[in-house]
Amino acid sequence: MSAISKKKRYRLPKINGTASKPSSPTHTSYFGLIPEPAIANFFTGRIWSRNHTPFSQKKIDTYINRGYFETVHAVTTKPQLICRRCLNKKSHKFVSFCCAKCQKVCHYCRHCITMGRMCSCDELIIWKGTGTRKQKSQIQFAWNGNLTPHQKKAANELAESISQNKNHLLEAVCGAGKTEILFSAIYNSLKAEKRVCVATPRTDVVLELYPRFQQVFQKITIHALYGGAETNAQFAQLVLATTHQLYRFEHAFDVMIVDEADAFPYTYDEALQRAVMKAKKPDAPIAFVTATPSKKLLLQQKTENWGYSFIARRFHGHLLPIPRFQALWNYEKTLQKNKIPQKLQSWLDQRLEKNEPFLIFFPTIELMEQAKPLFQKIESTIESVHSEDPDRKEKVLQLRNEQRKGLLTTTILERGITIKNVQVAVVGAENPVFTSSALIQISGRVGRNVQYPKGDIVFFHHGITMEMDGARNKILEMNRYE
Repeated sequence: MSAISKKKRYRLPKINGTASKPSSPTHTSYFGLIPEPAIANFFTGRIWSRNHTPFSQKKIDTYINRGYFETVHAVTTKPQLICRRCLNKKSHKFVSFCCAKCQKVCHYCRHCITMGRMCSCDELIIWKGTGTRKQKSQIQFAWNGNLTPHQKKAANELAESISQNKNHLLEAVCGAGKTEILFSAIYNSLKAEKRVCVATPRTDVVLELYPRFQQVFQKITIHALYGGAETNAQFAQLVLATTHQLYRFEHAFDVMIVDEADAFPYTYDEALQRAVMKAKKPDAPIAFVTATPSKKLLLQQKTENWGYSFIARRFHGHLLPIPRFQALWNYEKTLQKNKIPQKLQSWLDQRLEKNEPFLIFFPTIELMEQAKPLFQKIESTIESVHSEDPDRKEKVLQLRNEQRKGLLTTTILERGITIKNVQVAVVGAENPVFTSSALIQISGRVGRNVQYPKGDIVFFHHGITMEMDGARNKILEMNRYE
């Protein structure tokens, strides 16, 4: 029998001999209903569609009527158009239409439509009941690794900032072991009964981190939230999520960590940055983690007096591989003629001869798909991946397990992927999509393993750009630090 059917009655106080009824809805809100743990577990800290939950509509309506939920319109129109889910206020991001449900003119927000369309007459619900029980006694920290002196210093600095509810910027080169640096601060927060979120712009990073965090933080519930992930109704003290998923949270987290804080689309999308602020509690600290912080982030760190840590060395102590530039004139025309450019062909032949896994980055999906059959004629296990590829996770896993020789990819794999002894080529490095930050991250895929600290990273180009020079110079600069 559910908690809804098991109503607990209390004796009302008598005034002038008559049982009184509280006049304020606030006082009557929880009378006669003991909330089910599953309801509190799922909705604590969430802002969710009233009509699309893991629970029956009748049950949700009962809790709303008893005052356990606050209901708000998904899009408000006065004093201005505002999306309550993503906090978008830009009028050109809204669409007006004649709504068949309410028979009125409605508005919906295009900015967060990928999370499901919601319009003016749709309602969001916010849990107002008591929170779920914490899991302090169950936390088990199961990591026996050793931090380098640089990592340990950064880990201590980060943990100190978090304990003081102070924002922190961790700047560390690709392969410095940033994830391991986070462990101490996260564990201390969990022990203190705080709810922690590690957010990142990329699904691939969530998929990469999830098994590692499961192994380290045992006997607690950890959620991995990304587009297409299954809904889990349990309460999670530790949440790994793409920044888009934070649209569905409000004042939920005591500690917020933004990994890969420079990655697209987060760094270019103010709505995603607002989502981070909305998802954390007002006084919760944010830790930004990145190898390539933006000028805006660096300025904020200085002007707002955040904590700061810097690591210029990888965990294994070896220098970062330096990208080399290789001209590949008219590569697009050559591929259109169903030929692989000779220099790219030679690079591929070397990888296959040495049995080295490889990634080849392309500036567009169209060019990559045009090239794929040409590569598959040489090696049938070569595949392509991009942001809309439903099998991307499996293909990357197959490369890691040596079931594939290599992958053709867009910038979707510029970060959040570690493949032992991987070699990397960028085709069309002069294309504007390959920013200095992106090229640094792509270069950072090489030499991450202690057994294979070196490797080849080549920028094939039709003309050298400032972004290419900037990436190479930044890597050279990092290698000069002790």
